[in-house]
Amino acid sequence: MMKSMPFKALAAFLSLCFSLPLAAAENFPPNYDERADIAQLAQLENDSMHYQLLQSRVRDKQALWQPLEAQLADFSQTDYEALKPLVLDKSIADLQAAVSGGQLNYTRLTQFYIYRIREVESDRARFLNGVIALNPDALSRARELDAQREAGRAVSPNSIFGIPVLLKDNIGVQGMPTTAGAVALADNYTENAFIAQQLHSSGAIILGKANLSEWAYFFCDGCPSGYSAIGGQTLNPYGRLVFGTGGSSAGSGSAIAANFAAAAVGSETSGSILSPSSANSLVGLKPTTGSLSRTGIVPISATLDTAGPMAKSVADAVALFNGMTGYDGADLAMPLLTDDLQLEIRQISLAGKRLGAINSYLEDPIYSSSIDALKSAGAEIVAVDFAAPALNNFDEFLGAEMVRDLALYLKSHAGPAVSLDSIKSVQSFNNADTITRAPYGQALVDMMVDLDYSADQLESLRMALQDPAADYLDSVFAAGSLDALVSLNNRNAGVAALANYPALTIPAGYEDNGRPIGITFIAPSFQEQDLIDIGVQFEQLTNARKAPADYQ
Repeated sequence: MMKSMPFKALAAFLSLCFSLPLAAAENFPPNYDERADIAQLAQLENDSMHYQLLQSRVRDKQALWQPLEAQLADFSQTDYEALKPLVLDKSIADLQAAVSGGQLNYTRLTQFYIYRIREVESDRARFLNGVIALNPDALSRARELDAQREAGRAVSPNSIFGIPVLLKDNIGVQGMPTTAGAVALADNYTENAFIAQQLHSSGAIILGKANLSEWAYFFCDGCPSGYSAIGGQTLNPYGRLVFGTGGSSAGSGSAIAANFAAAAVGSETSGSILSPSSANSLVGLKPTTGSLSRTGIVPISATLDTAGPMAKSVADAVALFNGMTGYDGADLAMPLLTDDLQLEIRQISLAGKRLGAINSYLEDPIYSSSIDALKSAGAEIVAVDFAAPALNNFDEFLGAEMVRDLALYLKSHAGPAVSLDSIKSVQSFNNADTITRAPYGQALVDMMVDLDYSADQLESLRMALQDPAADYLDSVFAAGSLDALVSLNNRNAGVAALANYPALTIPAGYEDNGRPIGITFIAPSFQEQDLIDIGVQFEQLTNARKAPADYQ
């Protein structure tokens, strides 16, 4: 947890920051001075919400939509209000039905989302900093897909075809920089990551890039989740200056909760899909590492990294997942899968499904009522005394893998304008201007620079972490003959990641103060379909998700 900054130190920091030429703070939103909001945050008991800054110090947010202003010339506030009932909080199937019925087309849908992002992000009382960049080709892409449909192309009701989605900004998209939120990668123009190319082939519209915790939250120590130097501090639409966003896929969570796109792609090493999904009342699927390609994604750990969908429903998460699948021979984690790998939305009875309930969580009223709902639907509830093994040296393991894997990414995938070649070069780049580039420090980068693991030592460390985690979860599942373990939010994400167990989190309710809570189902490797089957039933049983009240 981040320690509370003493008042004098906070005042000195803010005085220094506001003596600099701050384009974002001065020009956007107009006359916005974030010091009052930061002072409000400092009064919260939760130290992790004591943000030092909100807006980016290196990018004027108006640059998000200025290149697209001309393309919004035929889209007015009247158009926006008229389309709200057709778009806000609607499923992908609903959107496709509106297109099929002639009430909507992909161009107007894309314009709606761009207009909405501009409307919310230019409002000093509502901005979320959920989006880092918008795709200048999004509307031309939408017109192309409208033409294909008008020419007779068949589109299934749950298809991602024509649907605008956001990608976390560690995922390569041609024509847009892939920054990982870092100034060091501000000009990192790359080719499409494998999953981005698959989405393009599936007909999706890549609307833009979502903000994230910088370097996927493996950068600073004690810093707030959801902050990046490029995108600023991501805020939670369910409690904008009250609740955290979770991380590191913070922008993917915040943006979809606020209806900036139909769905988003996040990435996870240990909790980075599950945490922001549960914090923003979304469905998040952390797949088995090896189900989706990682080629072209800025890495932390080749052992644990995976991409995954974040959406407002299980069906939408499945639609997005299916749009990304395919065998990538360049990703050594992938088994011999084919591009026919697809998940299904099926109506499967919970009768006979054995679900592990963690005894220590039953005091939580939302967890307890969720277990009761599953039991009432016929699931067999198995009590579990869960005590996962300690994850000793986990940060060092991730750090040693990132030292290796980031160097490989920079060599093979970074754009020609990127001169970095190692963690050491990242450290040196940031040290030249820490106020702008690393205002919370870069303690984890400093730690990585000092690591000196041989390949054999790193392999031994990997086995010392992965083997006990896998053995423990395997034993829990075997002892209870479990189909899935029922967890809460992103708890147990670390042990599940090390064991390479997939996980699916689903909105389950809200605390008295409005904070979203998710129930998370964990299953053995490559059992995503079992998770989806259980998740569909749980979603229908509880119907728990509510849209954030201030973003309607």
